[in-house]
Amino acid sequence: MKKQRVAYITKIACLGAIATILMLFEFPLPFAPAFYELNFSEVAVLVAGFALGPLAAVWTELIKIILNLIINGTDTAFVGEISNFLMGVAFVLPAAFIYQKKKSLSGAVIGMVTGTLSLVIVSAVVNYFIMIPAYVRFMGFEMEMIIGLGNKVNSSITNLTSLILLATVPFNLVKGVACSLLSALIYKRISPILHKEF
Repeated sequence: MKKQRVAYITKIACLGAIATILMLFEFPLPFAPAFYELNFSEVAVLVAGFALGPLAAVWTELIKIILNLIINGTDTAFVGEISNFLMGVAFVLPAAFIYQKKKSLSGAVIGMVTGTLSLVIVSAVVNYFIMIPAYVRFMGFEMEMIIGLGNKVNSSITNLTSLILLATVPFNLVKGVACSLLSALIYKRISPILHKEF
């Protein structure tokens, strides 16, 4: 039992480290303001959830955030890091729960679709009511400045509601779909390693 626990923790730590590395490679999308940058760190977290269970996904997400803070620090008064954690959990937790109940291709697909929809909905609600207002408050920026960053890439973004609908929602939809597809492509190849008893 002790050996299994050590192996479980080791696997989570390794996947958390991989997620941290993937998080370092970020790039903007043309329809979203610069503060939304896409990375594929959730691929490692989703793999952890599928292979090791929902709790492992949450731990992997947390390790990713902590390691990234150690490496890069924060320039958002921790708002960005908290947001990243919440969005990551909103994505991988439903997917991992569903796959745990139905370990099949259809279960994985249903899980990833559900996780993506959860990510889109939670990101819209949390950004509108909590994260963007918190960012404005703690960073000392005006809301108009953030809206202006959105307006630069899409002239239809003129207020917080349009920012959420035209930038936050499509950004997280692209992120969920892209991370799901990448996870589907690599999971079967690496799952034997993650399920191997050491």
